[in-house]
Amino acid sequence: MITRSFRVLLFLCTCVPAFLAAQPDRWQQRAAYDMDIEVDAVANQYTGTQVLKYFNNSPDTLDRVFYHLYFNAFQPGSQMDLRNLNLPDADERVADRISNLQPDEIGYIKVNSLQQDGAALTHETVGTILEVTLAEPILPGDSTTFTMEWDAQVPLQIRRSGRDNAEGIRLSMAQWYPKLAEYDYQGWHANPYIGREFYGVWGDFDVTINIDKEYIVAGTGYLQGKPAAAGNGKVSYHFIAPNVHDFVWAADPDYTHTQLTRNDGTDLNFYYQPGEATTENWEALPAIMDEAFAFINAHYGPYPYEQYSFIQGGDGGMEYPMATLITGERSMSSLVGVSVHELMHTWYQMLMGTNEALYAWMDEGFTSWASNEVMNHLRAKGLISGEVADNPHARTYASLRGFRQSGLQEPLTVHADHFATNSAYSVASYVNGAVFLEQLRYIIGEEAFNCTLKRYYHDWRFKHPNPNDFVRVAEKCSGLELDWYREYWVNGTDYADYAVTDVEDLDATGTTRVTLRRVGRMPMPQEVTVTLQDGTEKYYYIAPEILRGEKPQPDYAADWTVLADWGWTNPVYTFELDYDKQLIQKVELNARGRMFEDDTANNAWE
Repeated sequence: MITRSFRVLLFLCTCVPAFLAAQPDRWQQRAAYDMDIEVDAVANQYTGTQVLKYFNNSPDTLDRVFYHLYFNAFQPGSQMDLRNLNLPDADERVADRISNLQPDEIGYIKVNSLQQDGAALTHETVGTILEVTLAEPILPGDSTTFTMEWDAQVPLQIRRSGRDNAEGIRLSMAQWYPKLAEYDYQGWHANPYIGREFYGVWGDFDVTINIDKEYIVAGTGYLQGKPAAAGNGKVSYHFIAPNVHDFVWAADPDYTHTQLTRNDGTDLNFYYQPGEATTENWEALPAIMDEAFAFINAHYGPYPYEQYSFIQGGDGGMEYPMATLITGERSMSSLVGVSVHELMHTWYQMLMGTNEALYAWMDEGFTSWASNEVMNHLRAKGLISGEVADNPHARTYASLRGFRQSGLQEPLTVHADHFATNSAYSVASYVNGAVFLEQLRYIIGEEAFNCTLKRYYHDWRFKHPNPNDFVRVAEKCSGLELDWYREYWVNGTDYADYAVTDVEDLDATGTTRVTLRRVGRMPMPQEVTVTLQDGTEKYYYIAPEILRGEKPQPDYAADWTVLADWGWTNPVYTFELDYDKQLIQKVELNARGRMFEDDTANNAWE
């Protein structure tokens, strides 16, 4: 019998060497958490002990460390509270709810003791950050062990975490433990928690949760045997989670647990409260997610863990390693949609571990793009209702086009916590990132794009990639220069806009001159579709000179002519067709709509 572990080892031995020469050299910090949690479910409180071995793989000597204490955000007057009280479009799930919490409804994490290799440490809690001065510096290549004791209170569920959510789930335990902040080539990332994104250290988790015996617990990692009796009417749930950067769990007395084991051995777990609003859809969900896994594994890289859990809880949908918290009282299409989106985060956050605070669009945006593709596939398979779209990203483009008219758009370089409005953050992270990917496919072509996604997975999983890392993969797969694309799309908000300004019959030569104009600031390759009176379509391709090449002829263009490059400093471009104007029915730019433009009304001459 071939075990799951052997299959994973076989995959690594056979597939990884092909990419080994291209593996980027980027050091990663490492952590090993061993935590024991004692839950008082009646009081909504718990105590914890944590033994954390920290490996300094950086070239720097560290004389201090930082921990995130996320639950401290759920207190009146916290930075999260003040941020939502002052935003012009605060998240309605938060709004003024934190400011109205009573003492038994707030959240907190209180660190009672902290030692480094047995020596007591000086530490100070500053909002959601624990600032720690080390007894001994951690030298490059060295490791140290921190031992901590803390007690905490679970806040009334407001944002992601908490107790007693709107659907009656007792405990949604996300961001629940003192979590070491990440230190990377850009230094420490000890951002206060105001309700946005996360960044964590790759590590191994060994977590034991002691809780009242009537509770069913679901979470990240692999449950070690059945829950064991722990005395005082409690049971112990023991989880092991290797090579992840976070750990989530949830608990409820009324959970129903169903499981589907995929053909590749992966266990899919489903935890939900049965009822009229849930049971029928949750019973149908496993088969649909089985097909979603098959599509995702084939197109974006194989899922590397042994299990994944879909857990009813939280306040919408939120991704974590090997698990997601999602509200469960949804229509079938909504339940599948949120399940696919949060699952897809495995590939574009849980495996990549990008700094979401700096590059949320690489997380939410890439996930949104891939979710559109997966949902379109599920429709094509007849597993969910709806029409199969030729362009499943058309609504995403339209959303960006509409928002830009508001004047609120900000560059993707803005830190996730510092956007002026929630809407600007949401569009930048979800919408801009999705358009970035689909537009890249338009620029480099289908084969190079597929290569980019798979090579990105193989080269950068477990390595915290940044935007340049991704673009360099696309350059290697396509042979094209793409730094200009990243710079325009990420650093600014002035995008492409092109127009057909004239189609002129040159009577003396029997030819037709077409004149194009670059209206927007951003250069882009152009596909000009000329439709003749008999319905024949001819494609003319114009690469920007700075692309240093051109994409191959696409499958959708049977007649493909590559014209001379267009230098971006020239606002006008002309070319000639070797047939009379009278034979032409239409000349159109961007006929397939994969290049983003604010104004598409100037794209065609008929």
